[in-house]
Amino acid sequence: MTDGFFAGRIETIRRTTLEHQYQNLVDTGRLDALRLRWKPGDQPVPHIFWDSDVAKWIEAASYCLATAYDPELDLRVGAAIDLLGAAQQPDGYLNSYYSNVAPELRFTDLRDGHELYCAGHLIEAAVAHHEATGGRALLDIARRYADLIVETFGVGPDQVSGYDGHPEIELALVRLYECTDDQRYLDAAAYFVDQRGQEPYFFAEEAARRGTPGYFGAEFPGRDSDPAALRVFREYQQTHLPVREQATAVGHCVRAMYLYSAMTDLAQLREDQTLLAAVRRLWSSVVERRMYVTGAVGSSRVNEGWTEDYDLPNETAYNETCASIGLFLWAFRIADIDEDGAYIDVAERALYNGVLSGMSMRGTEFFYENPLASDGTVHRQPWFGVSCCPPNLARLLTSLGRYVYTAKDAELRVNLFVGSELSVVLGGVPTVVRQSGSYPWSGRVQIEVEPDRPAEWTLSVRIPAWADGASVSVNGEEYRSEARLRRGFLRITRRWAAGDRVVVDLPLTPRRERAHPRVVAAAGRVAILRGPIVHCVEGVDNGDPVERLHLPEDVELRTEPASDATLGEFVSVAADTPSMPLTTVPYFLWDNRQPSTMGVWIRSDADADDEPPSHPDRT
Repeated sequence: MTDGFFAGRIETIRRTTLEHQYQNLVDTGRLDALRLRWKPGDQPVPHIFWDSDVAKWIEAASYCLATAYDPELDLRVGAAIDLLGAAQQPDGYLNSYYSNVAPELRFTDLRDGHELYCAGHLIEAAVAHHEATGGRALLDIARRYADLIVETFGVGPDQVSGYDGHPEIELALVRLYECTDDQRYLDAAAYFVDQRGQEPYFFAEEAARRGTPGYFGAEFPGRDSDPAALRVFREYQQTHLPVREQATAVGHCVRAMYLYSAMTDLAQLREDQTLLAAVRRLWSSVVERRMYVTGAVGSSRVNEGWTEDYDLPNETAYNETCASIGLFLWAFRIADIDEDGAYIDVAERALYNGVLSGMSMRGTEFFYENPLASDGTVHRQPWFGVSCCPPNLARLLTSLGRYVYTAKDAELRVNLFVGSELSVVLGGVPTVVRQSGSYPWSGRVQIEVEPDRPAEWTLSVRIPAWADGASVSVNGEEYRSEARLRRGFLRITRRWAAGDRVVVDLPLTPRRERAHPRVVAAAGRVAILRGPIVHCVEGVDNGDPVERLHLPEDVELRTEPASDATLGEFVSVAADTPSMPLTTVPYFLWDNRQPSTMGVWIRSDADADDEPPSHPDRT
């Protein structure tokens, strides 16, 4: 990664964010919990999902070690791995809460306990660390635990026929299979996906056997006895139907994104067409009817998820950072199957808006929720009691290089426009590909090819759906693209030689977007976009409250280079409205300066009302 945009953010994570997050792991007791020294009466009491935060931090640190070795960071990661190894039980079990605080409840509260969720993040961290460093210490720890999980869960007479309330283990087991080529892990992932939503309802049987309401039972009284509450909670955990019968995205968004990602992995690896059909139905449900303009998902704080189609309020939008990350991961998985750039268009929108907004420019403050409007009281925080988002964001951005390109034997797909250098074998020839430019501020992208010797293969460049009028040249000559643009990718097949150069010009003209007419919160309003970036208005630039701003349809939008001591250099969109000038900033930059109001949807109709309330009764 060589460009100033993402390389700069990754460097911030490397130099600042990882240290900040590590100190919070120490200060909150998350790392110390792995020493298994807790005794009744001690504070703080270890939490059921603390281990996942440690694992995600290790994963992000591992990606950093892969690209720029840091001996101090390596030692810190090694010490955390040592703690995990020491906390592992003789049979392979590894969970600081259930090993120390409630060992008698091990694998008895899968609905609430997050045991397999934590195991999934441990496995993902182990695979990342092994791929980054070649070390096997964490991978061996994770495999011992995975072996116990494979032995414990299944349909055999001595096995537990259950699954975790929070999906994650499924996609992690797929990654472990791809790393080790051990078929047992892929079969276990398929078991967890297939078992979900089957009758009899596992969590009801589990609660009856346990005889207690579960870890979160006191917060949700009646969820086992009230049929209406049971229906809501089954949707919340995507257990309302077997996965192949699901057609509408419901419930908790992060759980859904992780489950759908695993379903997509399995559909591809096992060539399962019925599973793939379900994945495509669910994708349509999310993207066409339940996704925000920022590529974020989750309209309600009540269930950290969806309510109903087109219910997309602004100020009360939940839009958890982890959910945008999950959508990004899911989109790339489907794109790999269908080879369709439309999925990556969605991933890119989620990345530049729903994901990047989750971290301040300093790299030390974070959003858990990402609303589309604020009265000035919403701000990033340095940490959270439930702090899944900060390390999750760090691990995605530090692994972003995995998504820029997709390499086949005789094809290289350019998915994302990120300054970078790639070493790859194409057409049987070692080749270096260099991508440069100032995207997303500039739409000109240059791709240079340096094969060891001439070779024929295909360079497929994604042309985003918003890029009307895009042009491409090869070695200075315009490349006629009409017949070679397929599913959002422009295919250039030729015998490539050292020094060949492709230039892509993507028009970044500011544009207005309107929501579907049934999105009442955006009625009579427009959002301003430039390329993949959603813009917003802040009171610090336009005066508070921004709700009073009005952008008529006939007012021209223009771009303006901007620079700020906190925000750095960026491109703003401005307009001279009849009443006052209007200035935007990219949505991901909001709340980095002084507190003020913010809005994404700007009134365009003179009689547009204020945002109507969301519908809490629907949750």
